[in-house]
Amino acid sequence: MEKLNRKTVKTAKLYPERIIQFGEGNFLRAFVDWIVYNMNEKTGFDAGVVIVQPLPGGMVDLLNEQDGLYHLNLQGIDKGKTVDSIERIDVITRGLNPYTQFGDYLGLAENPEIRFVISNTTEAGIAFDPSCKLEDQPAKSYPGKLTQLLYHRFKTFGGAKDKGLLIFPCELIFHNGTELKKCIHQYIERWNLSEAFKKWFDEACGVYCTLVDRIVPGYPKDTIHEILDRIQVEDKLVVKAEIFHLWVIEAPESVAKEFPASKAGLNVLFVNSEKPYHDRKVTLLNGPHTVLSPVGYLSGLNTVRECVEDEVIGKFVHKVMFDELMETLDLPKPELEQFAGDVLDRFRNPFVKHFVTSIMLNSFPKFKTRDLPGLKIYLERKGILPDGLILGLAGIITYYKGGKREDEEIKPNDDEAILDLLSDLWKSNDPENIAQGVLGAKFIWDEDLNDIPGLTGKLATYLQLIREKGMLETVKTIL
Repeated sequence: MEKLNRKTVKTAKLYPERIIQFGEGNFLRAFVDWIVYNMNEKTGFDAGVVIVQPLPGGMVDLLNEQDGLYHLNLQGIDKGKTVDSIERIDVITRGLNPYTQFGDYLGLAENPEIRFVISNTTEAGIAFDPSCKLEDQPAKSYPGKLTQLLYHRFKTFGGAKDKGLLIFPCELIFHNGTELKKCIHQYIERWNLSEAFKKWFDEACGVYCTLVDRIVPGYPKDTIHEILDRIQVEDKLVVKAEIFHLWVIEAPESVAKEFPASKAGLNVLFVNSEKPYHDRKVTLLNGPHTVLSPVGYLSGLNTVRECVEDEVIGKFVHKVMFDELMETLDLPKPELEQFAGDVLDRFRNPFVKHFVTSIMLNSFPKFKTRDLPGLKIYLERKGILPDGLILGLAGIITYYKGGKREDEEIKPNDDEAILDLLSDLWKSNDPENIAQGVLGAKFIWDEDLNDIPGLTGKLATYLQLIREKGMLETVKTIL
């Protein structure tokens, strides 16, 4: 079988580079790059995407081996019809590692055709790191790297207003655009960059809040042989996703005209406010995802579908969604119930094997943004703590203990400081001490969660129960 690249697949198109994308992972390739592919095919958008690897380690070398080509397998039910499609996505022109190719990275700013910047650097990616310097090659943080790029563009084109960039962050934090812009302003001030540059950034560039929604299980290891048989070429970057997609962008009509996704028949909405969409989606889709994953995994389950269809864990998921998180939202109840029902249908998608271990990457930042706000609002409105959410946090903490599940080694993946903290806390083997230590970690939560009445004791109780009875029996105690 031939390897996938532009020599073996001569029909692949090569587009002019107009988009810089920070992040080469499964989600962006299955979502944003697929959207750009459809815009190219259906509207003559004519845009190529150059990938910037946000971290020193990543996949751009593998991406470059395939000349940016890969296949996307979309599966699901669309308007009552079963869909199982495979498309070859050809919008990526090349990948850059700024840690080894800093000159080439800055060179992107010199391309007059570049117009858009898109990113997904996880929830932890949009953060100001005061240790970053302008002369770093590159700055460690994503906002720092972006500021370096923008400043170089400003100098290259003499502050020309028509060389500003339109920036769409896809990180799953509320007001992601506002937060990213705030970080860039902090770097402008810290690095003593000129007032003229700040004015150019504020007036010529746009940083827009967005919301993204598509379940992307990633590399389909369970069906890869069948897929390779269908495409008849060796592709190491196949990605699988559900057919449902939604991209909400809080931006004016002028931006929508430049990024004509709706003309391609795509579910991309340009709106005045993305908040209602954000609250609903993060609370009722991502929130349950974050807690069902460790609870399901430690109960012996491997996929989201197995979790929602399991007699016990399915009831746990329903409790978290309908009895706890839904009670924290202000939209009409029938609308919320309809959306939650649709989410459960997406979780049950028979085609998508969404492994819970893939969801558990960076679980603590995810819990902070997706579940902690609901926990607080629920306590405020009901006067009691939500058992399901707290048991989910206990599940995350237990998962981060490491060890084994039967013969499988448990390998948590998160910020090194978080992993070190959990490793130290678990040495005590004291649930109360572990609960206090996790909740008191201000570098995770930006506050001391031990101050929430009753939370420390309840979390310690669940940690103890999980240790004594196992996860499945512990879940039964709250149903």
